Amino acid sequence: MEIKIQSIHFDATEKLEAFIEKKIAKLERSYEDIQKVEVQCKVVKPATAQNKDVSLTVTVPGNTLFVEKVSDTFEESTDLCVDSMKVQLQKYKEKARSR
Repeated sequence: MEIKIQSIHFDATEKLEAFIEKKIAKLERSYEDIQKVEVQCKVVKPATAQNKDVSLTVTVPGNTLFVEKVSDTFEESTDLCVDSMKVQLQKYKEKARSR
């Protein structure tokens, strides 16, 4: 699984990147055939609450799944994205299994 992290309008710390990679690695438990994961972190409006936007694009054989969340911190947004993506991956896995 290839993980690509982009930080837009700010420089991501090593600590944040390590946190994101650790969370993304857990997605493989939900679905083994993940080919690529793209994470985009961006600051929407500086100096306001709820301005940390994280979007997650997961490429699986024959499909691309996407989720985007906004919250106060990148860690919280990442957690929300990973939780939503787990649900999407479970649904995708069930559909693939029923074919």
